[in-house]
Amino acid sequence: VQLQASGGGLVQAGGSLRVSCAASTRTFRSYDLGWFRQAPGKEREFVAAISWSGASTYYADSVKGRFTISRDNAKSTVYLQMNSLKPEDTAVYYCAVRVGSTSTQVMNYQNWGQGTLVTVSS
Repeated sequence: VQLQASGGGLVQAGGSLRVSCAASTRTFRSYDLGWFRQAPGKEREFVAAISWSGASTYYADSVKGRFTISRDNAKSTVYLQMNSLKPEDTAVYYCAVRVGSTSTQVMNYQNWGQGTLVTVSS
């Protein structure tokens, strides 16, 4: 599975942005997926996850209520809608396929996409 994130850019604090992650597989609907982010000088951290059907979603406390993860299996694409953005949301955002049992841990994901940079100005 190859994943390619897109949609990043520069946005002012309080603004919104939607990033997407497209997959190159017809079996996309079989996979649980996650979004992570990595700010300069920091470790990669969990942002949100979604089950294969889209019925279950999980969020980091830092983005709960502001970000929404969703997916369109017909388009083999997962989305991350980000509202009320803050400067501390600035990071490269990555999507990945979950292969382990815990949805919030980096080690339980593989097939990391290239990432897309989101910059939030104050």
